[in-house]
Amino acid sequence: MHVNVHVRRRPHLTAFRAAATIAVSAALAATIAATPSSANTIHASTAARESAAAGPPTLSAAPQDATAQTRAHLRELARKLVEEGVPGVIVRVDDGHGKPIELSEQAAWTKKDHRLRADDEVREASNTKTVMATLVLQLVAEHRLALTDPVDKWLPGQVRNGRAITLRMLLNHTSGLFDYTDDPALAPALTGRDSHIWTSTEILSLVSRHPALFEPGAEWSYSNTNYIAIGAILEKATGKNLAALVRDRIAGPLRLRHTFYATGPAWHARHAHGYEPDAAHMPPDIPDDFKTYAGPQHDDHVDVTGDYVTADGADAAIVSTAGDWSRFYDALMSGRLLPGAQLAQMRTTVPEDGPADPDELGYGLGIETAKTDCGTVWDHVGVVPGYATYNVTDSTGHRTAAFFFATSTLTQQEHRTGAALMDAVNCAIFDQPAH
Repeated sequence: MHVNVHVRRRPHLTAFRAAATIAVSAALAATIAATPSSANTIHASTAARESAAAGPPTLSAAPQDATAQTRAHLRELARKLVEEGVPGVIVRVDDGHGKPIELSEQAAWTKKDHRLRADDEVREASNTKTVMATLVLQLVAEHRLALTDPVDKWLPGQVRNGRAITLRMLLNHTSGLFDYTDDPALAPALTGRDSHIWTSTEILSLVSRHPALFEPGAEWSYSNTNYIAIGAILEKATGKNLAALVRDRIAGPLRLRHTFYATGPAWHARHAHGYEPDAAHMPPDIPDDFKTYAGPQHDDHVDVTGDYVTADGADAAIVSTAGDWSRFYDALMSGRLLPGAQLAQMRTTVPEDGPADPDELGYGLGIETAKTDCGTVWDHVGVVPGYATYNVTDSTGHRTAAFFFATSTLTQQEHRTGAALMDAVNCAIFDQPAH
């Protein structure tokens, strides 16, 4: 099963967490690297150069024209994705100036289930890792945890090489732990067909049967197991469950009314429906274990909205909205959630593609960075059945963007258009000059 994608390119989309997203990750590796950057088609500086021949715009007209061009380009890409077969798309861009761009597009056949809006709740999947890392660093600032703590201090005997693996290694994926989503035993849980709730203890026990990928600290390899262990450590160190920690330390203080740690299938408010192709229409390269999802079937798809991925935990369980996540990024990057020392630790990265390419792609503590054609961004990707999310910010948190696809299974053409949309949102946050 292939979960990790390492692609030398700009922008960066990697590390899909579930084996159910094989179609997404495998195709991206082949297509995004060859996809021409769409940055110049939407960047405000280009728009200004193109309009220069027609005479200088007024001071008020120039930003409005750039925003209108950006909105039109983003909507064009979203509509193209839906025409190509993606059931629904949400895009939100806030360049820190004026009203954010918010738009949604959906296939006609999905409207019988739900009318998609840009403020709908979605499953954030692996974006959850950024929140978990924030919680750890808050406890580090309070001297209740240390990044140098060995895992065995908190989970004695539960993790292979637990004496040598530190919290920092878990957070930045240098532990060498096998990714639990690659174990076939998890396939029913990852496709909504297993009602058994997998505990962190059970998952760590399962992983302990697999050899380490490498010696702790020697390399980088994305593994969802790292954050299963982080979640167990957070609960051990605080005596509180993860849902309460997210509510009391993140969502509550920031007034994120649609952000919560899901412990079951229930949603809190309006939410986007997620879909996967039914078994008869699943791409042929998908393993048999991941061709059948639980849920109502219609229009060649399975509605997986009501599925609760029973192995989801500290690696993927958070539900949120694009607007809530923008506020979270703003608070995080501006230092309202973490002291300066801990924020600096979060943004200390290791190269994902090895030391030969140290500046291209980097993973910090629960967040990654990439150099795009328009500027350096901080981001994370999340994918679970029916939901693929991408959240991005600049280093200040004042410029943010997000997109959501209502499926985790894309065709090659959808990947190419998705890559163009990723380029577009990355550059859109830099459309207006900073004050």
